[in-house]
Amino acid sequence: MKYLPEVTVLTHSAIRIQGPKTVYADPFHLTEAPHDGDLILITHEHHDHLSPEDIAKVAHAGSCYVLPASCKAAAEKAGLPLSRCLFMQPGESLEWEGVRIEAIPAYNVDKAFHTKDKAWLGYVAQMLGRRYYIAGDTDDNEDARRVRCHVALLPVGGTYTMTAAQAADLAGAIRPEVAVPTHYGDIVGERGDGEKFASLLDKGILCDIGM
Repeated sequence: MKYLPEVTVLTHSAIRIQGPKTVYADPFHLTEAPHDGDLILITHEHHDHLSPEDIAKVAHAGSCYVLPASCKAAAEKAGLPLSRCLFMQPGESLEWEGVRIEAIPAYNVDKAFHTKDKAWLGYVAQMLGRRYYIAGDTDDNEDARRVRCHVALLPVGGTYTMTAAQAADLAGAIRPEVAVPTHYGDIVGERGDGEKFASLLDKGILCDIGM
């Protein structure tokens, strides 16, 4: 069942939220080029999250880009217009044309793909009267457990991030109204990981499988 008509997981971790502003996170493997992205959030510099060709498909002349401060060199290499980029440190917040963004640390705790010292990010985007937690590539960790949100978009594919079971545990700790699985069925994870995540969620948390 679709609980969040404004949210679409396009593929992998590519997320689109439609409100007064159109917000994308980590566009990747896109088949269309709508050029409608007002605010484009990039969680870190791995190729499946900072993809210049896919960013170009959603960007327009007035697009604003939000990235970790540690990714400034990667943003320049990718050809992003630095004058339109906002760089954030973990724990910072900003507001852009009515959309409030909070930078949440995103990191692994038992593997070395996304270490905390890299200062890569997830984001809480506040719009439409809701707080959307876009977790990025992360494990269940103490910083993720501090997040308060209405909607949690969590990676479930394992290998580089949480597994479906670990993501369900995190959802149980932060208690969103709706949880959405991401980061599976493309580079990592199986197509069934979304359904597995849904089956493991605590009662009272709705699941919207956005793919």
